[in-house]
Amino acid sequence: MDATNESSEGAPFILLGLTTSPEQRRPLFGLFLVLYVAGILGNGLIVAAIRASPALRAPMYFLLAHLSFADLCFTSVTVPKMLTNLLAHDRSISVAGCLTQMYFFFALGVTDSCLLAAMAYDRYVAIRHPLHYATRMSRAVCKALVGNAWLVSHVHSLLHILLMARLSFCASHHVPHFFCDHQPLLRLSCSDTRHIQLLIFTEGAAVVVTPFLLILASYGAIAAAVLRLPSASRRLRAVSTCGSHLAVVSLFYGTVIAVYFQPTSRYEAERGRVATVMYTVVTPMLNPVIYSLRNRDVQGALRALFTGRRISAGDS
Repeated sequence: MDATNESSEGAPFILLGLTTSPEQRRPLFGLFLVLYVAGILGNGLIVAAIRASPALRAPMYFLLAHLSFADLCFTSVTVPKMLTNLLAHDRSISVAGCLTQMYFFFALGVTDSCLLAAMAYDRYVAIRHPLHYATRMSRAVCKALVGNAWLVSHVHSLLHILLMARLSFCASHHVPHFFCDHQPLLRLSCSDTRHIQLLIFTEGAAVVVTPFLLILASYGAIAAAVLRLPSASRRLRAVSTCGSHLAVVSLFYGTVIAVYFQPTSRYEAERGRVATVMYTVVTPMLNPVIYSLRNRDVQGALRALFTGRRISAGDS
């Protein structure tokens, strides 16, 4: 390795952010600050309400609390740095900081993916096998689902980070993104990245595409059961709920698959940034609304949380 390469190995990365136009920075800062605060408040309130309310002890709420916590952390890995860089002149991030950000981003993103699949399975069992629901979704099963989601996600992330840490960046250190992400960093590397791309298309598919297919299969089975309901109003309500769930799930998985499951040579920075905003900012903000705030039990728990009234399991 020549002297130029050696000197650039430890050089920090420069995150170019969402835009290079100074005129667009403040409006974007305001927009994403509002979205970030809304997501943090929404997910934080859901976690607090579920923990405080004895009425919300069903498996669905146990899984939802973990999803909201994961979403809260997921957005906090990237958005605060993005907001800071929109106003700062120094947009650098150290190599160690970059790898750390990537580690938690991958881990929390995969946790989200696994928890969404677990929640779809919970609804499937509740609707298709109501008599066996208590045994199939016992507390032990729920803890196993959540524990495996967190374990698999961190193993996945550690594997990717160990490989990313071995790459050499001997050319530009200017990352055309608002955080350290796979595709733009692979484009900057002068190392052979084929083994990492192969890992994305194999192991990565197992933790992203497989849960998505399981969710689609679960909702397909739920839809078949819903169509057999005798009441038209119940069918309409169930279709509306399932439709909104599927819309957010499809937005999350669709943009993730579009960004990561393509050859690095075909990656386009501008499209990648737009797609990334969808699953890093928008879907974590929408999840509390779609999964929780339209639920009467959750609404009651939130009212009790704000008023200080104690709510019992019998109040639901």
